[in-house]
Amino acid sequence: MPHHLEQGAAISVEPRINDRIRVPEVRLVGPNGEQVGIVRIEDALRLAVEADLDLVEVAPMAKPPVCKLMDFGKFKYEAAMKERESRRNQTHTIIKEMKLRPKIDPHDYETKKGHVERFLKAGDKVKITIMFRGREQSRPELGLRLLGRLAEDVDALGFVEATPKQDGRNMIMVLAPHRRKAETGKPREADSLEDAAEPAPEVEAEIVSES
Repeated sequence: MPHHLEQGAAISVEPRINDRIRVPEVRLVGPNGEQVGIVRIEDALRLAVEADLDLVEVAPMAKPPVCKLMDFGKFKYEAAMKERESRRNQTHTIIKEMKLRPKIDPHDYETKKGHVERFLKAGDKVKITIMFRGREQSRPELGLRLLGRLAEDVDALGFVEATPKQDGRNMIMVLAPHRRKAETGKPREADSLEDAAEPAPEVEAEIVSES
């Protein structure tokens, strides 16, 4: 193991700059993006000093490597600001799941529909799962009829993003809100109606199961 690389040490992913660039010549790009051409590393470093800028290796695998004259400190600061702004503007897709039986009674249907409406108003997508049992599996039209009814009942708040499809013993449909999450105000904490599923990366999911 090389003496300068300790075991377990983090490997730097920053580009090489100035005298860390150890090649005989580079393809030089000026501070405004202009092509200077292939120059000796000594000349590139001299130009950097004269312009009070850094020589930054931007394409180390090119032959010869491509270097650019820039203010590296300012470049790093602006890159960090862009990354922070990107994270701030990133939205997380929250998918709720509502489970129903194909022969659900009217009262339970209204209760479940109310939950779906609340989720859609909050800007969340809703995965509707129809659970078939026993002989119900031979009557897929019951699930299609129920999903169609629900989609029509909440039409003012959402639309069918994924049409009904069979998934093993279940039938699934996804509803999406007309209004996006960003338009509904600040993200709120997850509701805890019944069981909550563990969220997957970038997608939070909550299960509201049939009691």
